[in-house]
Amino acid sequence: MLHAASDRSVSKGQTSCWLGHNPLCPLVHQSDKDSFMSRCPLSSKHLSTLARTSGRELTTREADLLAAYLQLLDKWNNKMNLVGPKDWETILTTLIIDSWHLADFLHTLSWHEDVHTLDLGAGAGLPGIPLRVFWDKGEYVLVEPRQKRAVFMQTAIRTMQLERTRVAACRVEQLEADNLPATLVLSRALCPWREFLPMAGPLLQDDGLCLVMSHRPEPSHIPSGWQVKDTYTYAVGRDQRSFWLFGR
Repeated sequence: MLHAASDRSVSKGQTSCWLGHNPLCPLVHQSDKDSFMSRCPLSSKHLSTLARTSGRELTTREADLLAAYLQLLDKWNNKMNLVGPKDWETILTTLIIDSWHLADFLHTLSWHEDVHTLDLGAGAGLPGIPLRVFWDKGEYVLVEPRQKRAVFMQTAIRTMQLERTRVAACRVEQLEADNLPATLVLSRALCPWREFLPMAGPLLQDDGLCLVMSHRPEPSHIPSGWQVKDTYTYAVGRDQRSFWLFGR
């Protein structure tokens, strides 16, 4: 579940999501889905080709880092349920795709060099860890109370050598003072967005922003004290997804 919206469609963000047979690998029967990674090995080249079908040209560095993340995710996902999809193609074209679109959106906004971002309920590191491949402004803190998921993210950050990116292995209400206040607070699916705003509000600096991700086109009945500052809409296959940026 995502939570966010948009009333502006961004043409460069319109992509098609390729979820069919991969011409780079043999067709795999549905019953073999769990072993798909081993039968269709992930490489930076294959990853770049698939990203291109989803409208994204990756640099060599970006492809290498995303491949490293996906390899770790596949390894850990065999032991614990980090994400639903079991094959790297689906993870790339339905989950990581959000990260590069989010980066595009954030690049359109003005940020100080010391921007401080909190990613609440970060889980397997989506969208945050792939996001840092494309948008590396300031310090980024992934907040996750479940220890195994926190350890996975710490391993991914260390392996990928992501700068100014770290994990706070705690509940939101247990965040220490050095993590606050935040310039930007976001979450993929911690809770419904009308619950997320009052949770994020106390964590923000006075002019801070709260970003919501959603499958819905636009917010309605906005809580008192908040206003929509900007929106961004993009296509994932036949679906539309959105980011809503709130401020006070």
